[in-house]
Amino acid sequence: MTLQQLESHLWGAANILRGKIDSSDYKHYIFGLLFYKRICDVWEEEYEDRMSEFNDDELARDPDEHRFNIPNGHFWKDIRKQSTNIGEHLNTAFRAIEDANLRLKGIFQDVGFNKKGLMQDLLSGTVRVKV
Repeated sequence: MTLQQLESHLWGAANILRGKIDSSDYKHYIFGLLFYKRICDVWEEEYEDRMSEFNDDELARDPDEHRFNIPNGHFWKDIRKQSTNIGEHLNTAFRAIEDANLRLKGIFQDVGFNKKGLMQDLLSGTVRVKV
Protein backbone atom coordinates (compact mmCIF):
# COMPACT_ATOMS: atom_id res chain seq x y z
CA MET A 1 0.00 0.00 0.00
CA THR A 2 1.38 3.39 -0.93
CA LEU A 3 1.31 6.42 1.37
CA GLN A 4 -1.26 8.06 -0.91
CA GLN A 5 -3.50 4.96 -0.75
CA LEU A 6 -3.20 4.86 3.05
CA GLU A 7 -4.03 8.55 3.35
CA SER A 8 -7.02 8.09 1.06
CA HIS A 9 -8.24 5.08 3.06
CA LEU A 10 -7.87 6.90 6.40
CA TRP A 11 -9.61 10.00 5.04
CA GLY A 12 -12.50 7.86 3.79
CA ALA A 13 -12.79 6.16 7.19
CA ALA A 14 -12.73 9.54 8.92
CA ASN A 15 -15.54 10.82 6.70
CA ILE A 16 -17.67 7.75 7.43
CA LEU A 17 -17.20 8.17 11.17
CA ARG A 18 -17.64 11.93 11.10
CA GLY A 19 -21.30 11.88 10.14
CA LYS A 20 -22.86 15.08 11.44
CA ILE A 21 -19.95 16.05 13.67
CA ASP A 22 -18.39 19.42 12.92
CA SER A 23 -15.16 18.91 10.96
CA SER A 24 -13.18 20.87 13.56
CA ASP A 25 -14.26 18.37 16.25
CA TYR A 26 -14.12 14.97 14.60
CA LYS A 27 -10.32 14.81 14.59
CA HIS A 28 -10.54 14.32 18.36
CA TYR A 29 -12.69 11.23 17.84
CA ILE A 30 -10.48 9.82 15.09
CA PHE A 31 -7.19 10.48 16.87
CA GLY A 32 -8.64 9.19 20.14
CA LEU A 33 -9.75 5.94 18.53
CA LEU A 34 -6.44 5.50 16.70
CA PHE A 35 -4.42 6.14 19.86
CA TYR A 36 -6.63 3.81 21.88
CA LYS A 37 -6.26 1.03 19.30
CA ARG A 38 -2.50 1.53 19.18
CA ILE A 39 -1.89 1.44 22.93
CA CYS A 40 -4.00 -1.73 23.16
CA ASP A 41 -1.92 -3.27 20.35
CA VAL A 42 1.30 -2.24 22.12
CA TRP A 43 0.10 -3.83 25.36
CA GLU A 44 -0.73 -7.08 23.52
CA GLU A 45 2.68 -7.10 21.79
CA GLU A 46 4.47 -6.56 25.11
CA TYR A 47 2.38 -9.30 26.72
CA GLU A 48 3.26 -11.77 23.96
CA ASP A 49 6.96 -10.85 24.22
CA ARG A 50 6.96 -11.46 28.00
CA MET A 51 5.09 -14.73 27.59
CA SER A 52 7.52 -16.01 24.97
CA GLU A 53 10.48 -14.99 27.09
CA PHE A 54 9.30 -15.99 30.58
CA ASN A 55 6.17 -18.14 30.05
CA ASP A 56 4.65 -16.47 33.12
CA ASP A 57 1.17 -14.97 32.75
CA GLU A 58 1.33 -13.01 36.00
CA LEU A 59 4.62 -11.38 34.99
CA ALA A 60 3.39 -10.75 31.45
CA ARG A 61 0.32 -8.90 32.83
CA ASP A 62 2.27 -6.87 35.41
CA PRO A 63 1.73 -3.14 34.69
CA ASP A 64 5.46 -2.54 35.28
CA GLU A 65 6.15 -4.66 32.19
CA HIS A 66 4.13 -2.34 29.92
CA ARG A 67 4.46 1.19 28.59
CA PHE A 68 0.75 1.70 29.21
CA ASN A 69 -1.55 0.03 31.70
CA ILE A 70 -4.82 -1.11 30.13
CA PRO A 71 -7.23 -2.12 32.90
CA ASN A 72 -8.87 -5.50 32.46
CA GLY A 73 -12.08 -5.25 30.44
CA HIS A 74 -11.05 -2.04 28.68
CA PHE A 75 -9.07 -3.37 25.73
CA TRP A 76 -10.00 -2.75 22.09
CA LYS A 77 -11.06 -6.38 21.80
CA ASP A 78 -13.45 -5.88 24.75
CA ILE A 79 -15.12 -2.91 23.06
CA ARG A 80 -15.42 -4.86 19.81
CA LYS A 81 -17.51 -7.47 21.64
CA GLN A 82 -20.14 -4.88 22.57
CA SER A 83 -23.27 -4.48 20.47
CA THR A 84 -25.10 -1.79 22.44
CA ASN A 85 -24.08 1.42 24.19
CA ILE A 86 -20.71 1.31 22.46
CA GLY A 87 -20.20 5.02 22.95
CA GLU A 88 -20.55 4.63 26.70
CA HIS A 89 -18.17 1.63 26.69
CA LEU A 90 -15.60 3.74 24.83
CA ASN A 91 -16.04 6.62 27.27
CA THR A 92 -15.59 4.23 30.20
CA ALA A 93 -12.48 2.63 28.64
CA PHE A 94 -10.92 6.02 27.93
CA ARG A 95 -11.51 7.19 31.52
CA ALA A 96 -10.16 3.91 32.94
CA ILE A 97 -7.01 4.17 30.83
CA GLU A 98 -6.44 7.78 31.87
CA ASP A 99 -6.97 6.82 35.53
CA ALA A 100 -4.52 3.92 35.24
CA ASN A 101 -1.87 6.04 33.47
CA LEU A 102 -1.44 9.42 35.13
CA ARG A 103 0.78 10.66 32.28
CA LEU A 104 -2.20 10.17 29.93
CA LYS A 105 -4.58 12.27 32.05
CA GLY A 106 -6.60 14.42 29.67
CA ILE A 107 -5.15 12.82 26.53
CA PHE A 108 -8.57 11.77 25.28
CA GLN A 109 -9.90 15.29 26.00
CA ASP A 110 -13.18 13.89 27.30
CA VAL A 111 -14.32 13.30 23.72
CA GLY A 112 -17.64 11.76 24.71
CA PHE A 113 -18.80 9.20 22.16
CA ASN A 114 -22.42 9.59 23.25
CA LYS A 115 -22.68 13.19 22.16
CA LYS A 116 -22.24 15.24 19.00
CA GLY A 117 -24.49 12.97 16.93
CA LEU A 118 -22.26 9.89 16.70
CA MET A 119 -24.70 7.29 15.47
CA GLN A 120 -24.96 3.90 17.15
CA ASP A 121 -24.77 2.04 13.82
CA LEU A 122 -21.38 3.59 13.05
CA LEU A 123 -19.96 2.49 16.39
CA SER A 124 -21.68 -0.90 16.40
CA GLY A 125 -20.22 -1.93 13.06
CA THR A 126 -23.25 -1.61 10.82
CA VAL A 127 -20.89 0.58 8.83
CA ARG A 128 -17.60 -1.29 8.74
CA VAL A 129 -14.28 0.52 8.93
CA LYS A 130 -11.31 -1.82 9.13
CA VAL A 131 -8.75 -0.77 11.73
